[in-house]
Amino acid sequence: MKKVTIYSDGACSGNPGAGGYGTILCYGTAKKEVSAGFFNTTNNRMELLGAITGLSLLNEPCEVELVTDSKYVCDGLSKGWARSWQQNGWRKADKKKAQNIDLWERLLTLTEIHSVSVTWVKGHAENEFNNRCDELAVEASHSPKFEDYGYEKEA
Repeated sequence: MKKVTIYSDGACSGNPGAGGYGTILCYGTAKKEVSAGFFNTTNNRMELLGAITGLSLLNEPCEVELVTDSKYVCDGLSKGWARSWQQNGWRKADKKKAQNIDLWERLLTLTEIHSVSVTWVKGHAENEFNNRCDELAVEASHSPKFEDYGYEKEA
């Protein structure tokens, strides 16, 4: 399996509000940057979409290190929270409905294709690629091109 590192970050101005994600794929010396902005979304949705986009761009099953400053994404995957929510009908331990089910379903499906390990890094710190992802995400959020990305309003 090819070893790929994916860095991802999300940003949102207002929550909900205009948002964006930035993703960088690294394979050997090759790097690919991807970003997109949305008019009406949340920070957590952009964090998830950054990870989903990176994994979706892989053409074959890979060994992936996903690097993110999102505890939501990191804990949801590495602590098994998202799988647990899924197994419990998308209910959390407190019996409340999980958020962003559509994106968690997509992310979990991608983790079945790829061997994914998740690394949390402190945001706005010393990680060059995380900082670049933040720049991409903020830039994309300032010039959104896409309509609402399915923002789930609370019932």
